[in-house]
Amino acid sequence: MNKMKRNLSRVYLSLVPLWTFILAIAVGHISYKIYLPVWILNMGLMVIAAWILGLHIIKDHNDVNKWLAIGALFLIVPTMLTSMFFGLGPPPETVSEWQKTATEQQIRFIMLVIAAVFVALGFGVLREKLKTTAGNFYSVIGFSAIMVTIPLVILNMIIWGAYLPELFRIMTASGLEKSPEWFHPFREVINLMTPVEIAIMYTGIAAFAIAIRKAGWFSRTPSMIYIVICFVAYVITVIPYSYKLLTIPFIIVTIPASPFTLAYFIGVNLLRKAGDKKIFV
Repeated sequence: MNKMKRNLSRVYLSLVPLWTFILAIAVGHISYKIYLPVWILNMGLMVIAAWILGLHIIKDHNDVNKWLAIGALFLIVPTMLTSMFFGLGPPPETVSEWQKTATEQQIRFIMLVIAAVFVALGFGVLREKLKTTAGNFYSVIGFSAIMVTIPLVILNMIIWGAYLPELFRIMTASGLEKSPEWFHPFREVINLMTPVEIAIMYTGIAAFAIAIRKAGWFSRTPSMIYIVICFVAYVITVIPYSYKLLTIPFIIVTIPASPFTLAYFIGVNLLRKAGDKKIFV
């Protein structure tokens, strides 16, 4: 029965990013009276599933894997937070739509700022635990990349969550239908910042996947899956004019939720391994 509970917990945690994405695209924005209760319920279920899967080992003060389980939890928390996005849908495409949902859009990007902090904390714990393993070198590269990209992500999310809503409010109050000329150069800065930060993040996650494989925590297959996904996403991100040539793939791989989801699955798998007592650090 315990094995069945852990398998069901793993399945549930694995499906959360999928149903969040599908509902966000298919349903779009819905009333907060619907998505908030569902989101809170989902977070509760995710905590329970994480506890059953492996987080329960933190109550054992003698367990050598307890801090690894906590680090895995830090990587899972961002998806707990961003699962709210199933009710927010994609960001609005017009100024008027932004104005109608301004508060919710600000909450969206605040959630992403908090999520970025937890990603940094999670990989920080992993870096500490990888120091004494064969994955030490690659964990240094991965952690360095993550520490470079997280401040950029936070800055970018603050711009989206604070600066742009205020700009759109001013435009609406002034009766402007198009953004002012002085905003265009700044928009180019934002457009460049996004692929730069995301490309660096994919590099960091790939390096951690190698480090975890070198440490013997993951087998070759799952590690290669992470590395290949990161490589493909990196290439799509950095190819010149890919936002025009590969519009949909470019949008998918450059939203922060995509690399956060890779970190999430690393966390879920590490939590399972820790619960299985298959990792000793």
